[in-house]
Amino acid sequence: MGMTYEELSVYGRLRKIFRCGPVSMFKNLCYKWGAKLTPVEVAEKVKHFFKYYSINRHKMTVLTPSYHAESYSPEDNRFDLRQFLYNARWPYQFRKIDELARDLDGDKVAITKSTDQEKADGTTNGGMGVVAAGSGDPRAGF
Repeated sequence: MGMTYEELSVYGRLRKIFRCGPVSMFKNLCYKWGAKLTPVEVAEKVKHFFKYYSINRHKMTVLTPSYHAESYSPEDNRFDLRQFLYNARWPYQFRKIDELARDLDGDKVAITKSTDQEKADGTTNGGMGVVAAGSGDPRAGF
């Protein structure tokens, strides 16, 4: 799909755990990856992920719930209430990402001040950690 496993891990955590959509994921990743990627490059990566996510999301769902005679159920995704059919073009979200990337005009947006904790976590200089969705504080996800 044109993404590394490390990137897929970050996308998956932002999408599933922090419930990020395209725009909030773009904002979070601009802070996290801004030291090594421009906002336009981050925008392309996010749009590429969501294009393939929306095309393949239906494969991650389970069949219609059925009767289970036992208390044990092999169906572990029954509480995942996210929709599974998406418009693969994401017209509003991708337009908004393009506007934000244009406004940032290729600037590096990462927080360059490193802390001892970041150094211990290995998240500086190219780390792919996850930032809490919607947070103005890029340290919120640690």
